[in-house]
Amino acid sequence: MKLFFSKKATPTPKEAIITLRENLAMLEKREAHLQSRIDNELRTARANVTKNKKAAIAALKRKQQLEAQMDKISGSRMTLEAQAMAIEGANVNLETMKAMQKGAEAMKGIHANLSIDKVDQTLDDIRDQMDLSNEVADAISRPEVFGVGIDDDELNAELELLEQEELDNQLLRAEKAPEFLPNAPTEALGGRVAAQLRPGQYQPQQPQHQHQQPQLRQTTNKTESEDELDELSKAMQIAS
Repeated sequence: MKLFFSKKATPTPKEAIITLRENLAMLEKREAHLQSRIDNELRTARANVTKNKKAAIAALKRKQQLEAQMDKISGSRMTLEAQAMAIEGANVNLETMKAMQKGAEAMKGIHANLSIDKVDQTLDDIRDQMDLSNEVADAISRPEVFGVGIDDDELNAELELLEQEELDNQLLRAEKAPEFLPNAPTEALGGRVAAQLRPGQYQPQQPQHQHQQPQLRQTTNKTESEDELDELSKAMQIAS
């Protein structure tokens, strides 16, 4: 007896949804068949409305009966569709809950060996090691380790001195901006003039100081050849 009245296994949500979808498909086919019969009865009633009123009335009665069956099937379809949607929603909620439970168990496993005290201790250890690393780096980079003492104040003073020297040099170069032109050559010119003059005539004197610094004069558009011609003309005028 237990074999016949044993409790059936609870269907899974997937199995229940499949069963509901199959029944919905069957009801849709039944609705399509009833709609076809309703259309036929309506055509029969229209064809006999003037020729055979009894046949037309009978066709309309059958049409109404078919429409009543179709209304019931439509109600059943709506019920099955609502049930299927509810099962699908419940199944989604169930799977979501399972995922949340697994996530909670995973977090429990992670936090089993983790506490706020351990986190604080780890952060303190990291800070200590970073401080030690910085101290070691500072000690290694000190010049005093190699016997060389460097005073930052002396370096800054020397840097300021170099900057002042550079500034003075720039000012000197700015004051020497006017162009210096050397005197026109007189040795070769004097030789040529002396060769042309007669004995006893006046000759221009050579410059007394060979190493005298060139005089500052303004630049002109005359070339060296024009300067030589001017000197020669002056010498000829004096000689005459």
